[in-house]
Formats: sequence, structure tokens, C-alpha cells
Amino acid sequence: MKATDTPPVDKVTEPAPVSKAPAPAVKAKSSEGKVLNVFSHGVLVIWAILVVMPLLWAIMASFKTDDSILSTPWALPDKLHFENWSRAWGQAHMSDYFLNTILVVGGSLIGTLLLGSMAAYVLARFEFPGNRFIYYMFIGGMSFPIILALVPLFFVMNNMGLLNTRHGLIMVYIAYSLPFTVFFLTSFFRSLPSSVAEAAMLDGASHTRTFFQVMLPMAKPGLISVGIFNFLGQWNQYLLPTVLNTDPKYRVLSQGLVELANGQGYKGDWSGLFAGLVMAMLPVLAAYIIFQRQVVAGLTAGAVK
Repeated sequence: MKATDTPPVDKVTEPAPVSKAPAPAVKAKSSEGKVLNVFSHGVLVIWAILVVMPLLWAIMASFKTDDSILSTPWALPDKLHFENWSRAWGQAHMSDYFLNTILVVGGSLIGTLLLGSMAAYVLARFEFPGNRFIYYMFIGGMSFPIILALVPLFFVMNNMGLLNTRHGLIMVYIAYSLPFTVFFLTSFFRSLPSSVAEAAMLDGASHTRTFFQVMLPMAKPGLISVGIFNFLGQWNQYLLPTVLNTDPKYRVLSQGLVELANGQGYKGDWSGLFAGLVMAMLPVLAAYIIFQRQVVAGLTAGAVK
């Protein structure tokens, strides 16, 4: 018999072993991320306690008597003494200081946002000789300490007859706040799409109408953000009104709180002082709580196109 040749059998190749990522490295990275997350949250909690505790203590002290503030400062009030607030509002003239502050800060805030947005829009959207020079002049104004300008500013205001007036203080607040406002809004206007403004111009809108009806509503998050920052700075301003506003009739809240503290003498009306302090803080807290989302949106909108 003749042997038949068997066909060669193909060798079965075994699949190459799949390389796996080293498990210890992945575990090390995840554990490192957890430690960093716990550390960051711990820092935020400590920071929140440091900020919130003095505020809560001041509110609690505004409803206590002077004896309980000094004897048991950390205890809750036995009852709510609203007469502290009425005494600070009426006898300490906090109502007059509150009205003056609202008029001055309200007028200066409107003027700052209007002039600052107009200047920022022109610097961000139009190319002309001296554009960069004007922009850097505004930036230079941010680094100029206001204390160096107090003496010449006092004489300028005196020569113009603007000392001890609300409108004079409004003009100074506007000039003081414009550099930061222009710097902030210029970057914000650059991030807005140019196609919308070009479409408005093609439809026959003028530059003024395009700015007020198209671009300014689009810049609402940025306006709210810079408005909150200017509101905080102008509401808590003490140096400028102390030098330029010496008339007791036109004092603002910061001056009124100092006057309330100095006028105590040996009497020590601590409950009235804390009531006035909380009165001065409440508008700032309310503004930030109401517009906190818009502030965050305005801060992040300029970074993403």
C-alpha cells in the first residue's frame, strides 16, 4: 500500500498577552486625588467658618444688651432687643448716613457702568491711533495709590466748589472706579461675537444703537460682575469721604460708624454700635446673594469664546 501524504496542519498561533496597566499606579493616582480633594474641601470649610462666624456673632450681638455682650459674649440673647436697631437708626442718625450712601453709591455706580462700558466698547471694537496708549493709561490708573492723590484732589475739589457735596463725591467715585471697570469690560467685549454687531450695522443701525440695543444687553453678565465689585468698593469706602466730605450733613455710612464708635465715650453703647454695623453690612450681603450666579457667569464668560 502506498502511504498518502497528509496535508500540513497550520500551527495555531496563541494570542499575545494583553498588557495591563499597572494597578498600583492607578491606585496611587486615585488616592492622591482623594487626599487633594479632602484637603481642598477642608481649607474651604475653615475659610467659611472664619468668614461666617464673625458675621453671625455681630448679628447676635446687635440683639443683646451691653451687659450680656461683655459678660457672656458667646451666649444667645435672652430676647431680641429691637430697641438697639431703633436707637441706632434714629438717635445715631444712621438713617441719614444710609440715605447719603445710597444716593452717592447709586449715582456713582450708574455713571461708572455707563462711562466704563462705552470706553471699553470703543477700545475693544475699534482700531485707531492711540488705542493701546489709552488702554494702558487706564491700566496704569489701577496701580496708582489713591492716597498719593488726596492732597491735590482736595485742592482741585475745593477750587471747583465740589467739597462737602454729594455730586462731588459721586464724580470722585466714578474716576476712582473707571480704570478697573474699563479693564474688565474691555476683555469682556472682545469675547463677544462680532457677527452680531456686523449684522446690526448691515440692517442700518448706527454705532450708538448697536451699542445700546445689541452689545450692551449681551454684556449683561460682565456688567453685573463689575457692578458688584464697584458696589462693594464704593459702599465700604472710607478714605475719600473722610477727606472730601467733612460736613456732618453729607456723611456716609463708613463715617457714621466711626462717629458712632467715637461718640460713645465712656458710655459704651456696644449694642447700638453692632446694630449700626449690621445695618451697613446687610445691603452688601443682599446684593451678593441675589447676583451671585451672575457674578460667576460674568467672571467665566470672558474666558470662553
